[in-house]
Amino acid sequence: MTVTSGYAAAVLGAVLTAAVTPFDASGEVDEAAYRALVRRLLANGSDGIVVAGTTGEASTLSDVERIALFEVTREETRGTGTMVAGTGSNDTAHSVHLTHAAREIGADAVLVVTPYYNKPPAEGIRRHVQAIAEVGLPVVLYNIPGRTALNMPPDLIVELAAIPGVVALKQANEDLAQLSAVMERCDLAIYAGNDDMLMPVLEMGGTGVISVASHLVGTQMQQMVALAAAGDMDAARAIDASLAGLWTGLFEVTNPILIKAALQMLGFIPTDVLRLPLVQATADERDRLGLVLTAHGIVAA
Repeated sequence: MTVTSGYAAAVLGAVLTAAVTPFDASGEVDEAAYRALVRRLLANGSDGIVVAGTTGEASTLSDVERIALFEVTREETRGTGTMVAGTGSNDTAHSVHLTHAAREIGADAVLVVTPYYNKPPAEGIRRHVQAIAEVGLPVVLYNIPGRTALNMPPDLIVELAAIPGVVALKQANEDLAQLSAVMERCDLAIYAGNDDMLMPVLEMGGTGVISVASHLVGTQMQQMVALAAAGDMDAARAIDASLAGLWTGLFEVTNPILIKAALQMLGFIPTDVLRLPLVQATADERDRLGLVLTAHGIVAA
């Protein structure tokens, strides 16, 4: 399969939601709740779904659960949205295995996080990404040094961009100078990796966002993208400014604790159960979150 960076913008879309994985009260994957959530997201501003990413608690999902979620996501998005499967890990062979599964299921692309914990050198990262790309699905690189303890610098990202099949970058490093250096030297489609980075990325000519807040305000985020594409940056900035408190409020504690609490408070998922070592929001955290949701008109005052 031959793909180019234009694939991401043209096929994957601009607003992709990194979906939570709903669990029932006993901690098992709640497939019915997940299906309903995916349908809700696609009806409210999301062009596609990123399944089994950080927000989806991929690190505590078994392979059986993760592949089942790939299948369910493909079923629910077929004809209505795109699907990006989270297949990256710190084990190349495992990532390749998951990527083969995603390809068989029909994923549109895979999200490949920088290998974490083992902190490989640049050559190790290059060979890791190349092995995954050789499976034949478009690859979205995921640079998130806050989670992996390893930042991919511009030189390395540009080198990875030359690997056939690498089409996009989810950049969760807020150093815009580094991002600018990447964009000057390669044509990867650029997705903001943090919600508060969407406006800067759009101003720099990027594609869009892989988002958490789009669970709640996907329509507004889609409006930002459309306004920026039309050249009305002031109107896009106004929406961004109106949502600044939400960008902050959803991330006072480790994601996805608060987005799960918000979705449960709104009745979009039955529980806000997470798998250890993550824990549910405290009463005080839920109170503060409620004020944020009220201030942004997401729940009634």
